[in-house]
Order: sequence, then C-alpha cells, then structure tokens
Amino acid sequence: MKAPKKITIKQVVDAMMDANTPLHPSYLYRLSDLDTPDLAVIKKAWSDIPAWRRQEIMEAVVDMGEDDYVLSFEAFARQGSQDDEARIRELSVRALWEYESPDLVPDFIQILRYDPDAEVRAVAATALGKYVFLGEIEELPVTTLRAIEDELLLVTRSSDTTLVRRRALESLGYSSRGEVPPLIDEAYYSGSTEWLVSALFAMGVSANKDWNPLVLSQLDSDNVEVLQEAIKAAGELEIHESVARLIDLLSSDDSDLRMASAWSLSQIGGEGVREALENLYEEVEDDEEADYIESALENLDFTEDVALFDLMDVDEEGEDEEFDDELIDLDSEEGN
Repeated sequence: MKAPKKITIKQVVDAMMDANTPLHPSYLYRLSDLDTPDLAVIKKAWSDIPAWRRQEIMEAVVDMGEDDYVLSFEAFARQGSQDDEARIRELSVRALWEYESPDLVPDFIQILRYDPDAEVRAVAATALGKYVFLGEIEELPVTTLRAIEDELLLVTRSSDTTLVRRRALESLGYSSRGEVPPLIDEAYYSGSTEWLVSALFAMGVSANKDWNPLVLSQLDSDNVEVLQEAIKAAGELEIHESVARLIDLLSSDDSDLRMASAWSLSQIGGEGVREALENLYEEVEDDEEADYIESALENLDFTEDVALFDLMDVDEEGEDEEFDDELIDLDSEEGN
C-alpha cells in the first residue's frame, strides 16, 4: 500500500485562496512545523487571502494548538502577528502562548509597547506572564526577567487602557519583585470588580501564602466572576482552609463554578476530597463536565502522590535527626 502523498505548500496556499471552499483540516495540519522555504511561500501569499479567511485560519490554528501539543504552529503564528488586521494579530499572539521560546520575548514587548490595538497589547501582556514564571524558576536569564518585569511595571503605571494594565498586573503576579504586592493590594481594594478579579488572579499565581486570608474572604462573593477567580486562587495557593467551602460549591447550579471548584480541590487534596469528586462524577450528566471531573480525579492522584512523597521525605529527615542524636549521646558517654 502506497503512503499518501504529502500536501505541498502550493496546494495549501491554493486552498486558502479558494474562499468558496471550506478549508480541509489536512491543509491546516500542513501549517505545523513550517520550514523556512515553505514559510516564505506563505508570507508572500498571506496578504492576498481575504481577511475573514485569514482570521478563520488563525482561529482554527489556535484551537488545534491548544488541543494537540505535538503540533507546532509557532512559525506560522509569528508571521500572523504582523498582519494588518488587529483580530488576526491578537489570535496569532494567543497561538504563541503555547510555546516557551525566549526569543519571543522581544516581540511581545514590542507589541505591548507599540501595537495600536488594546486587545493585541493585552494578549501580549498576558503572554509575558509565562516568561516571568520561567524567570522565577531560573529557566530564563535574570537580565531578561528584569527587562520583562520593568516593562510590565511601566504599563501598570501608564495611561493605557484598564484591560492592558490589568493583564500586566496579572502577569506580574508571578514575580517576586517588591513592587508587586502593593500593586496587587491596591487592585484588591480599588472598589472595582475588574481590578479585584485581576488581583485574585495575581494572588493565585504568586505562590505567596500571605494572600490566603484575602482569597478566602472572596469565596462567599455574590459576584460570579469574582467567586470563580477566588476558587482558582484557592487551588493555586493550596489553601486547605478552603476545602469545605469548595466542596459546597460542587453543588452550585453554575457548571463553571462546579468545574473550577473540582479542579481546585484536586490541587489541594485532603480528607473528603476524593469522595466528593467521585460523587460528583457519578451524578454529572454532561459529557464534557464528566471528562473534566475525570481529569480532576487524575490530578488528585498526582497531588496525593506528591503529598505522600513529601511525608516520606519528612519521616526520613526525622529518622536521620534521631540517629544523629543517638550518635551525640554515644559520644557523650565515651567522653565520660
């Protein structure tokens, strides 16, 4: 049996140009892992493709990149980030969220500084958050981390739109810089629901337990958006005091709140969590939600394994200390 012929890049371009025919997924897959010559062909033809068609293609690429980590649309999305249409630039940056390429940092900073569209600047600010995190875990040079943080700090203090400044604050949540906690605190107490949501997001990704009381206080919020972000932050910070409330929220009429609570519980673990998630899994009727709860249960397995490993590690340290004490006692006896 002959292997199927590889789709040529010319066939892909011709298919994209044919605006009257829906683009077959096989052509979209061909946009993954583009080499330099093929990318040059795409670039040359890109602006001649109708804008609505370019947007449709980029939307599909974003979805495919999120669903299949084997695919790499990085090269294709990079060229899309230079599009004349703001929506296509925004989608291109979203597609680039999936990759950890430090050489993207200067591009994101340029977009954050100079793109004329606020939505595009906002997604660039969000994209930089991943690199703040990488810098914090020492997988990025300190100089690069500081440059990103400085840029985001400038944005939070600028006259840019609220959306862009909020996204900059959220990305700064990953940072341990001393300037960041006062900014989060200010957002939390601003009286604005939008800023409160961003503050809770930043708290959640901060790994700073000092925020626990403020996060806990929002788990009774009447605002769904605030409540959902508080639920996520409780999970990220592994706030054990939130478990009872999160289990209660598994009975919410809002499926988004149920799923957010389930995932946070899977991050925290502890007594009663597995039983609560298993009961929810048995009761849920929606297939998508059932799949999500199943993923939460798998994540709980990981959480419990880590907790067991940590407990064993503590026990071993205790045994070592006990052994050291015995040696000290023996030395003392010999000295006598």
